[in-house]
Amino acid sequence: MTRNPTLLRGAALAGALILTGCTAGSTGESASSGGKVTLTFLTFETPNLDAKYWDAAIARASAKVPGVTIKKLVSPSADRTGYAKQLDSTGQFPDVMIGLNPAGFAEAGKLAEWSDNELAKYVEPRANTYDGKVYQLPYSAQATFVYYNKSAFAKAGIDAPPRTYDELLDDSAKLKAKGINPFVVGGGGKDSWADMFPLICTVATDVYKKTPDWLSQRSAGKVKFTDPAFVAAAQKVADLTDKGYIDRAGLSRSYADTEQAFRDGKGAMYPMGSWFSASADAKKPSFDTGVFAWPTDQGSSALPGVTGGGMTVSSKAPDVKLAKKWAKAFMEDEKNLNAAVKADGLFIDIKGYTPPDNMGPVYKESVSAFRQAQKSDGVVNSFSQETGDGSLPPGLADKAAAGVQKLLSGGMTAAQFGAYMDSQWDKATR
Repeated sequence: MTRNPTLLRGAALAGALILTGCTAGSTGESASSGGKVTLTFLTFETPNLDAKYWDAAIARASAKVPGVTIKKLVSPSADRTGYAKQLDSTGQFPDVMIGLNPAGFAEAGKLAEWSDNELAKYVEPRANTYDGKVYQLPYSAQATFVYYNKSAFAKAGIDAPPRTYDELLDDSAKLKAKGINPFVVGGGGKDSWADMFPLICTVATDVYKKTPDWLSQRSAGKVKFTDPAFVAAAQKVADLTDKGYIDRAGLSRSYADTEQAFRDGKGAMYPMGSWFSASADAKKPSFDTGVFAWPTDQGSSALPGVTGGGMTVSSKAPDVKLAKKWAKAFMEDEKNLNAAVKADGLFIDIKGYTPPDNMGPVYKESVSAFRQAQKSDGVVNSFSQETGDGSLPPGLADKAAAGVQKLLSGGMTAAQFGAYMDSQWDKATR
């Protein structure tokens, strides 16, 4: 979703993207000419998943599905769900989308349902359901970890990652006493989503661990963001900044610059999605990188994770059957899966798939930590990244990230952040 408030400007941008989006295998023919179909495909770009990555993946899928021409649309921000909502409001809803949160669209009948037969290859075929129906291919899992600089920990006399939240605070104090910035956190400008990860972790440990269906209860009006549990989670994040453990001077960094700051040794801990493991292995810093899950007060496992991320298809696509065939070809192509694992550190949940043998140690450690959390029933929802019944309304993740910026900068208290989230929820669900 664009961050300017005017729909007119957003619609103009949408039109520009549709006209100028990269096309794979294009013949220039319309959807109705000669039996061919032109499909718009909404995706996104990050430092890990750049234009070259998407173009190659699109080409591989298109080679398997003759007669399909793909027009690639790129979301102007990380909130592609909010952007899809904006496109829908202007009559330009994409035919195929990746990484979309189906909430709202599914209930409105805008998405095509995936059948049990079409989901047969997926390890958790019903991972994200809306009233018992599946609208997104659940092809991979991701989680939020704390990546840490082992050399910085050793310099501060820390011989193991923290197991409880009190230990995390003690370690932060030890690092700061040695002149080491404990946490690297940033998310300036269009990358405000990247500042969410400390809160994603504290909501996991303090809210979702105790109440797994908390967001469903919020939808039913049984809980609010101003309730003590959520405010306490937000207060932990505010306290980290107030203590100087999260450096406010670095909050304006872009996502790429924040990642590089950790790699350059400008902080000891980097809370981030598991996709960072691929980057850490590909662009290895001068220090060894370790992995741990943000600890709970008692030391039990509460790892924020999400399974899904795959393709959704519009129920109004010019040829739904062919669009679904192309989407599955994209998702299930082994070279596409290998490329996604290498570029973005995904944990693929398709039966029979094995990651490439040459994956690096940070990725392997991340996978191991995730699978261990799964075995101990320690994976919980990931705030702002939920899909299926009990997820944020479209566009609210972007609003949450903007609020976290103020929470981190000291411009909003934890209680005010809770009230802000309730207000934004009410606006999004009117």
